[in-house]
Amino acid sequence: MDSSATVDKNISGKVVVLGISGSIAAYKAADLTSELRKAGADVFVVMSESATRFIAPLTLATLSRNPVTTSFWDEDSGWQPGHIDLADRADLFLVAPATANQLANFANGQAPDVLGAIYLATRAPVLIAPAMNGRMFDHAATQRNLKILQERGVRFVDPIVGELACGYEGMGKLAAVTDIFNEAYSVLSG
Repeated sequence: MDSSATVDKNISGKVVVLGISGSIAAYKAADLTSELRKAGADVFVVMSESATRFIAPLTLATLSRNPVTTSFWDEDSGWQPGHIDLADRADLFLVAPATANQLANFANGQAPDVLGAIYLATRAPVLIAPAMNGRMFDHAATQRNLKILQERGVRFVDPIVGELACGYEGMGKLAAVTDIFNEAYSVLSG
């Protein structure tokens, strides 16, 4: 990401809960975390278990300067469940990348992981950047889930066309970090 993109964008005092689900694009969350922090946001990273297979929580803890939550079992720092505390503190719940599975959990009100629980508990705006195989993105079930979420007021940074991890070329590649950051900035400053 061009770091000049955040030079004039100040979101000091804002709390961003950054959800990361298990996509090969999870590594891009490192740049997103860094850019959000440079703009002044307090970033708390929450990862699905499968996301930890693509990028280490330590990397994101170092960049965010906050502990990373990867499961309900990480929540032993106080009396209030950590996922509820994060849901309450968030000025924005940003999920990037969001897999088809994560979209289905959100659309169907399921909370098998901390991301789903925060989604259900937060009253903050929700911004999602999907990333997946193009056929998965185009599938009627995924499109239905996107529509359901959009009807609930969730905002999206649409995936782009490009070479996908599976070797296909098409829709489904995670949007550019700059575009995700700019949309997050728009939500937080609007």
